[in-house]
Formats: sequence, structure tokens, C-alpha cells
Amino acid sequence: MTVWRSLVGQQTVVDELAAVAAAGERALRGDQTSGMTHAWLFTGPPGSGRSTAAIAFAAALQCELAGCGICESCHLVEIGTHPDVRVVRPSLVSFGVDDTRDLVRRAALAPSGRRWHVMVVEDADRLTDQAVNALLKAVEEPAPHTVWLLCAPTTEDLLPTLRSRCRHVRLRTPSTEAIVALLVDRDGIDPAVAASAARASQGHVGRARWLATDPDARRRRSDVLAIPASLTGLDACLDAATTLGAAAEEDARAATESVSEVETEQMRRALGFGTVGKAPRGAEGAIRDLEGRQDKRAKRQQRDSLDRALLELLAFYRDVLARQLGGQTTMTDGAAAIAVAALAGSTEPAATLRRIDAILACREALESNVSKSLALEAMTFALRTG
Repeated sequence: MTVWRSLVGQQTVVDELAAVAAAGERALRGDQTSGMTHAWLFTGPPGSGRSTAAIAFAAALQCELAGCGICESCHLVEIGTHPDVRVVRPSLVSFGVDDTRDLVRRAALAPSGRRWHVMVVEDADRLTDQAVNALLKAVEEPAPHTVWLLCAPTTEDLLPTLRSRCRHVRLRTPSTEAIVALLVDRDGIDPAVAASAARASQGHVGRARWLATDPDARRRRSDVLAIPASLTGLDACLDAATTLGAAAEEDARAATESVSEVETEQMRRALGFGTVGKAPRGAEGAIRDLEGRQDKRAKRQQRDSLDRALLELLAFYRDVLARQLGGQTTMTDGAAAIAVAALAGSTEPAATLRRIDAILACREALESNVSKSLALEAMTFALRTG
């Protein structure tokens, strides 16, 4: 069992990072032939394991056995409590310059142990231009034994000035077979459920596990895939748009509600609410600030959940087009597969392409902050008419 056990279908990446970690002692002594560098950029499609790879690499760098997966150091990194590994997960639409400056100040501190001070930034593509400029100097002139591990979908998602100073690690979409093996072996999922979830996830490991373990998530996905067959009239189009929005809100609530409740309770306890005497001055303001951040995070999660629903519809019509052109369908099964076959036999490929364009246009509109209800209604009308 090693720190790389959760990285699915990325053996080339594992070999590269493991070799660098194994030469860690030489790198700590300043050996330039170790292959170690102070800034890394992990890229890959959603769900490929960018942050998983970065955190596993951080654990391997802190481990005297280069990532054994069983020592105290590996364990502390994996549960997020290692004093010399900081993982930043931007929960809002963007990550600002003030937060980045604070991160840079922390990175300048010497590690508490004798190895590395590792800064992992998930979703580095959410850094604003000002934040990237604040980070750039720390990457250009790193503190001794400080390592930056940045994660983004593609290299183009970061400014050239930053990405050019990073060593690039490219991950690929895991195969369906690799995801099924992980779900069965690691999580004990029934093979049939694991296979269905892996196909539906489109190579996204986290989403595959979520679908495999959460019946409500599978139900919401089925509701989304039932939309194409339900578009029999204008009222049905309006209902479908409402269903999509409601499903996204339910997904976001399921993902954030319990976390927000724990955060609020922890802050209230820390501020003295519920104990003898009055809470300190400013405590109510601190609670309101926390609630504001939680509200922004929930909105971001809604946006992401809605985009996932649109991608499910995109996969549905892609399967329709594949069937019309004599190809293989890969993303849908069960009732959705029957609907794919029915639509493929009753429409032309040109109409399917127009429907795919309508979904892509809706995604672009939502990115431009067009009214969610208007964008979804326009899309469902276009899906009905083709």
C-alpha cells in the first residue's frame, strides 16, 4: 500500500513522481541531478486525479521511504494535518490577491521538519490575474525547501509567466475498466453498480464513486436523462428547465449543507456561544462573514452541479449521434439507453447536432451570467424542436 494507490490509470505519472521523490534526500542536499524542482503544474481533465496526484506527491516528498503510505508522515498528509503541507481548495468562483499574499507569506516560513514545505493549490485556474502576479515572485524566487504544486485543467488556464516556471505533469482520462477496478477493490462496490457509475462518470473518478455510493445522486441523474423524452410541448419544456435548476440546487445542498453546519458550529463554539456569559464583541459579525462565504460557496456548487447536468445531456445526445452514425454508445444504459435508441431512430443527425449546439450555447450563456431560468428555457425549447 503506497500513497499512489488512489491514482487511477496514471502509471506514467506515478513512475515520474515516484522517481523524483525517491531522490528526495539528494534534492534536500541541493543535488541538481535529482530531478526535483520548486514548482509543478498538474493538468488533466476533470476527475483525472490532478489534486490526488499532487497530494500523493506531497506525501512522498515528506516520507523517508518516498511514499510508503503507512508511516505517520504519509498518514498526516493524507488526512490534511501535516504541519508542512498546506492544501488550498478555492471554494468560490475566484481566488483573490489578498488570500494569495497570505499564502505566499506562509510559504516563506521554514518547514517545521527537516524536509519540505509543500503548498498545494487545487483549481489554480481560479486565481485572478492579480493573484497570479502575487504568486509569481514566490515561484521565481522560492524560499529554501519550499515546493509549489499547482493544479489546473490545462496549461492555458494559467498565465504564461507562471506556467513557464513550472514543471508540467499531464494526467489523462482514466479508462472505465480502471475506475471499475478501483470502486470494486477499494470501496467494495458491487461490480454491476461500479460499471454503470464508471460509464456514467465519463472518466471522472470522484463522480463515479459518488454515483456508485449515493442512490439519490443516481436518481437525480436519471431525472436529467429522462428530459429529452419528456419534451412533448411548451409546458413540458418549462417544466424540464425547472427540473434542471432544482436538481442542481439539490446536488449543491447535499454537497455543502453538512459542511456548512459543522463550520458554523465550530465557529460558534470557538467564539463562546452557548457558554456562560455573553459572546465577545464582534462575534455576530464573524458569524455573518462565515455565512456569506458559505453562501458564495453554495452558489459556486450550484453552478458546477448545473454544468454537470448539462454535460449529462450532452453525453445523451452524443450517444444518439453515435447510434445514428453507426458508432458505439458508451455513456447511457437502462431506460436512458432505450430513449437514445428511440430518438436516434426518429430523428436525423443534423437535428441531433443542433441539439448539441443548444446545450453548448446554454453553457456559454451561464458562464456569461445570463439568467439561469432564461438560458435553460431557451435550451429546452431548442432540444424539443431540434
